[in-house]
This record gives sequence, structure tokens and C-alpha cells, in this order.
Amino acid sequence: MVSALLTASLAILSLAILGCLYRLIKGPTRPDRVAALDTIGINLLAMIAVICMQLKTQDFIEIVLVIGILTFIGTTALARYIERDAVIDTGGDELDR
Repeated sequence: MVSALLTASLAILSLAILGCLYRLIKGPTRPDRVAALDTIGINLLAMIAVICMQLKTQDFIEIVLVIGILTFIGTTALARYIERDAVIDTGGDELDR
């Protein structure tokens, strides 16, 4: 019973990722694409966690943490790029801005 529910949740998560891929490709604005990319990362984390439950192991927990950190950093960098058109500030004087 639990195995069937976990398999169904994997199928639902994969459909959610497909929907986000559509929004990532077709999205009318850049913030829509960033939100879709962030949601794909979160759904990927959930899929790995469900696979861990299916296999009754904790071997992939480190992968979940790394993907979570990379998703956060990537979303932050993309949001900063959208806001300022630069990811890294050059640190110029006030007169340069």
C-alpha cells in the first residue's frame, strides 16, 4: 500500500516538473522562468526524498542538501540579475552609479 502511494507521488511530482518545464520554456517573463526553475529544484528534492523512502535508505540525504543549497543560490543569483542586470557588484564609487 505504501509503495503504491510512493509510486503515485513520484508520478505526480514528475507531472509537476513537466508543467514547470513548459513554464520555463514558454514563460512570458523572466520572473516566471525563475519561479519555474526554483519549483523544478524543489520538486526534484521531493522526488529524491520519496525515492529514499521507497528504498528505505538515507544514502541520498546529502544529495538533497546539496541540491537544496544549489537551488537557493541559483534562485538568488537569478533574482539579483533580473533586478540589477548584474550578479556581482563591481564596487565602484557613488559617482560611478
